[in-house]
Amino acid sequence: MTPFHSAVFLDRDSIGQDVDLACLAPLASRWYHYAATHPDDTLARIEDADLVIVNKVVLDADTLAACRRLKLICVAATGTNNVDLVAAAKFGVTVCNVRAYGTASVVQQVFALLLALTTRLDEHRAAARDGRWAAAHAFCLLDMPFRELAGKTLGIVGHGELGQGVALVAQAFGMRVLIAQRSGGPALADRVPLDRLLGEADVVSLHVPLADNTRNLFDARRLALMKPDAVLINTARGGIVDEAALVDALRHGRLGGAGFDVLSQEPPPADNPLLTARLHNLIVTPHVAWAARESRQRLMDQVADNIRAFLAGRPRNRVTTD
Repeated sequence: MTPFHSAVFLDRDSIGQDVDLACLAPLASRWYHYAATHPDDTLARIEDADLVIVNKVVLDADTLAACRRLKLICVAATGTNNVDLVAAAKFGVTVCNVRAYGTASVVQQVFALLLALTTRLDEHRAAARDGRWAAAHAFCLLDMPFRELAGKTLGIVGHGELGQGVALVAQAFGMRVLIAQRSGGPALADRVPLDRLLGEADVVSLHVPLADNTRNLFDARRLALMKPDAVLINTARGGIVDEAALVDALRHGRLGGAGFDVLSQEPPPADNPLLTARLHNLIVTPHVAWAARESRQRLMDQVADNIRAFLAGRPRNRVTTD
């Protein structure tokens, strides 16, 4: 197996400094690692490379056209919307992604958000710190009632690897699971139309990609279909939900709570409505659901596997077509 001549990792910091990259070293004669790459610097850094690893840096048609030696792009993520796949195929560049590396991490974050909201964890923690518990007449403080997950209904929108993982844990909590019918897909006996699911679910968890048919899938109309005490969890993509409509529903009691790990623009502007709302029933985390250390190591190990498979003449996880 002859290694690549020149390899570039354009946004090394996107996978963290605590991940071991020793698996990459023998796969290219020369490695160039960049913490991050500004769009103006992308072409200069990869024009002589035959292998590029990229997470979120955009590789458009003009850039790919100028990279005459490029043979393989390894996307250090599942989503490949930052790479022009049509152009890559046109110029004979194979693009591979990574899959099913972060299931345990994402499922864990879904339930961390859900449990924090449904047990009113932040509010109870504050009450223990600010003296309200110490001043109580009883041994416990019952000012903030909450409910059990057991017996409640979880609606899953997107029943792939991640949705299935969430469903398994939900069943362990004693929840009933509903799966939304795929938009434009065949009617399946074990799935229900999305609008019906929204009316029945106590919790809705999103696991669909951002595409033309999912952008603003949860607009004001769909949010209004949900129960007023329901919880919406989004660890998928921010653009799936109309953020202003969500804040309005939370603020006016038309939705019980929301836990979001993703926003419509990342990094977000300071005036994003989910960041400025300051609502007790809204938790926002900075796109970390995928990012447990074990998950990030699996990601890079899979990138290395993709490179080895390509060098052996058997590309895997390929997302381009001839």
